[in-house]
Amino acid sequence: MPVLGICNGFQVLCESHLLPGALTRNSDLHFLCKDQEIEIVNNTTAWTSSYKPGEKIVIPLKNGEGSFQCDDETLAKLEDQGRVIARYVGQNPNGSRNLIAGITNERGNVVGLMPHPEHAIDELTGPTAQGLGFFTSILNAMVK
Repeated sequence: MPVLGICNGFQVLCESHLLPGALTRNSDLHFLCKDQEIEIVNNTTAWTSSYKPGEKIVIPLKNGEGSFQCDDETLAKLEDQGRVIARYVGQNPNGSRNLIAGITNERGNVVGLMPHPEHAIDELTGPTAQGLGFFTSILNAMVK
């Protein structure tokens, strides 16, 4: 069963060792709430298959402890195995290593994402509807 942990859910997945690394205080020690551009790096998960690799989307980022940190060996593994699913574009808003906004486990069925796609599913209420792809991806995966 595919699992998606958003924001604090990403923290829980790391704390429970379902995902590597940890989420720490933002580098500027302030809570941030802004619309953030991210790049979808890996579209092979059940949560990202509706996107094209390299596709850039804008979704809200709201966190005080959103800085993804890990040791060099773990970072190399994540990069070498293609397990980074999303990166921040333009700036590093919270000090995450390698601009990481989201990762997946080795099997690709557990995904952690710091920004909030659920707050960008309708242009009437969100900055865009570009977060909807995470949810259409899982619906498509479940009907297969």
